[in-house]
Amino acid sequence: MNRVPTLSAMALFTLLVPAWLRHQQTRQQEPAPTIRRAIFAAGCFWGIEAAFRHVDGVVSTVVGYTGGHLADPTYRLVSLQSSGHAEAVLVTYDSRRVSYEELLDVFWNCHDPTIDHGAGSHRSAIFCFDAEQESAARRSINEFCQHSVIFTGPLRTQILPATRFYAAEDEHQHYFEKWGDGTSCHKPQHRPIHTRPADEAARARREMTRQ
Repeated sequence: MNRVPTLSAMALFTLLVPAWLRHQQTRQQEPAPTIRRAIFAAGCFWGIEAAFRHVDGVVSTVVGYTGGHLADPTYRLVSLQSSGHAEAVLVTYDSRRVSYEELLDVFWNCHDPTIDHGAGSHRSAIFCFDAEQESAARRSINEFCQHSVIFTGPLRTQILPATRFYAAEDEHQHYFEKWGDGTSCHKPQHRPIHTRPADEAARARREMTRQ
């Protein structure tokens, strides 16, 4: 009678454990479904980051360059308008604690979106990762244009698809905290802007957390 070959316990352990470890590592690398990203350009990125950094629900902020045509841009190239990039901030946030629409309100409140910077590095722009963000940005802009009495000029903010984001040099990250200056080059509006989409999203988010 032919004997069916069997694996020893040690051999079985050797085969299965690496596969299990790879599965666990993959799970650890996957971001939580409520952790999302947003990119905003609103002038000097030191001030943009300062505006978003301490918002409840924001997990991290990184200043950098996006929307240009050269690979690996530097601060000097971007400042000289040689690369086509905008100074921007990459915001990672927990959507259970703050909505994208509420972040858009922070964006409106931290700069003057009617200043025409053309295609320069300090232009006003919202870089969207998906159709949901684009739709929210357009609703927010419509609300802003219809009800804002703070700005009288035409809105210059662009809505663009998110492209590759290059993190800026270390000295530009958390600039005001790193260099001991608590002020910001961005001044908040004297009359804070609150859009209806942000209020609706905040109510919906609070309802979800109660369930």
